Amino acid sequence: MSTEHLKDILKSVESFPSLSASAPKLMSLLFDSETNADQIEDALRFDPGLTANILRLTNSAYFGFSGKIGSVRQAIVILGRQNLIKLVITSCVRAIIDKEVLGYELTPGQLWRHSTAVSVAAEGLVRELKIKDCDLIYTAALLHDLGKLVLGRFVLKDISPIEVATAHGLPFDVAVHQVLGINHAEIGAMMLENWHFPDDIVQAVRWHHEPDGANGNSRLADIVHVADVLCLMLGYGVGREGLQYSSSPASAARLGLQQNHLERVASQTLQWVEEISEVFDN
Repeated sequence: MSTEHLKDILKSVESFPSLSASAPKLMSLLFDSETNADQIEDALRFDPGLTANILRLTNSAYFGFSGKIGSVRQAIVILGRQNLIKLVITSCVRAIIDKEVLGYELTPGQLWRHSTAVSVAAEGLVRELKIKDCDLIYTAALLHDLGKLVLGRFVLKDISPIEVATAHGLPFDVAVHQVLGINHAEIGAMMLENWHFPDDIVQAVRWHHEPDGANGNSRLADIVHVADVLCLMLGYGVGREGLQYSSSPASAARLGLQQNHLERVASQTLQWVEEISEVFDN
């Protein structure tokens, strides 16, 4: 692993653009419990594309409201802060990750569908396991593979030694770290720190491949980790990594996870990923 190579990767992290022009201000407002509806509405007024996506998702079967919601103010009042965060993040993320990811052999749309699937599965696990105080899980899960957008071209450049390492039995992500000195989870955490996301989300993204290494409360990392493995098994975003990535038994034990939980969450995930994808594809 070259020190200069690692410097180039870190420079790419620093220069990677934010989610959208309005995203930093919106995220700051939405993650602040003191923010009121007027402030959120004012921030959204300057991003008509994001506003349109929010209203489309609000009126989708995913939320299941019986009446038609026609204004941002209605959406803010009816959805509540946490659901609005989900909609804003989903709309912003889709704009940057719905593309080919070189190095990981992810065709256009694959990373987006995988990220969406993991977020839906993570929420499903929270419901199934009756986990409290887990409002940030959707966002953490949706953003867990963000670092691949930066690291992909470096993986492609050094794919030969990475493949040699995997041929000797190393999981793809471990082989990438061995060759490049960093992996996509670490990079994703750096990106989210640069964008001033809450530390709980940063840490969940950082440790989603290695939840046993998370400091303190690893619950978010455990949930994202299990949801990620489940969605790879369902065929979402397999790419070059294949199915070499196995679930941590310690994560399952900490969560009290049983096979029947996974079966129900898998069924829900297949249904809701199609619903969310349909909203954006129309």
